[in-house]
Amino acid sequence: MLREIPEMESSATLDPGAFTRDVAEQCQPMVLRGACNDWPVIGAARQSWGSLTDYLARFDSGVPGQAFIGEPEIAGRYFYRDDFEGFNFAREDLHLSDALERIAANAESGATTLYMGSLPADDHLPGFAEENQFPMLGESVRPRVWIGNASHVSCHFDTFENIACVVAGRRRFTLFPPDCIADLYVGPIDNTMAGQPVGLAVGSVPGDPRYPRFERVRDRALIVELEPGDALYLPKLWWHEVEATEQLNVLVNYWWDAFSTGPDAPYLTMLLAMIAVSERPPAERAAWRAFFDHYVFRPQGHPLAHLPEGNRGILGPLRPNNYGRIRAFVMQALRGG
Repeated sequence: MLREIPEMESSATLDPGAFTRDVAEQCQPMVLRGACNDWPVIGAARQSWGSLTDYLARFDSGVPGQAFIGEPEIAGRYFYRDDFEGFNFAREDLHLSDALERIAANAESGATTLYMGSLPADDHLPGFAEENQFPMLGESVRPRVWIGNASHVSCHFDTFENIACVVAGRRRFTLFPPDCIADLYVGPIDNTMAGQPVGLAVGSVPGDPRYPRFERVRDRALIVELEPGDALYLPKLWWHEVEATEQLNVLVNYWWDAFSTGPDAPYLTMLLAMIAVSERPPAERAAWRAFFDHYVFRPQGHPLAHLPEGNRGILGPLRPNNYGRIRAFVMQALRGG
């Protein structure tokens, strides 16, 4: 049975510190109903698509962005070709005003689809963020804009916290927790549509012989429908498939790392571990797993909990100095110093 995502009361408001503590630290998705209801852009969208495009035109910087163009036969599902040698859509650089016009024309014809995503608002719509603020995040967390026709974005993950706010149209999110990764039949990590690998099995029919392990997690899906004004908090590494279910759609999202202690990203650390560990003999990999668990994942707590804090050396708190000490040691070793 498919499960639902917990919701926060529409009247609840949290400052950035409280949001990090009460929501983000739990690493669980949360629906924020009506969190963006007072945005001027949503007020314009509720009037008409024309009012929305007029509103966005006020901020249009003229900087072009990349759009995906899909022929009618893909029905807005941007994906690989059957042979996985390429993709089933074309890419085209467009100005925002041109994209909005073509999206409207596509909606009337019901044929070709257009999808333009991840546009940094400060570059393409300077001033937009100041008129449409999300008070649960600090001002340093900046929005991105996604516009298009009805579309189906394959199940993927982000390496950052994500809040997605629906402005126009409706969105259906289908989520899987991070520990489902082995059963989603993940595609290539370096030949992707938009940066992140996708779970190829998500959306397949029950019993698809290509993805037998997916049946173990199919019913772990969490599904939520969002309307204009609603937002969804997605913790990093949660898999999510996103469907824009109407012909005219706009979404605003925010990416940030709520728990970063420095410039080094966990995903890059994983890639380095892949080349250092993944093809060693199974027994050696098991030994390294024990060390990673002990020092990195710490299921039993701090590895030097039996010593006073002042005697833990570089395994003491990362801030203010140990982060830099460990990083300098690693960088020197990588350079062969």
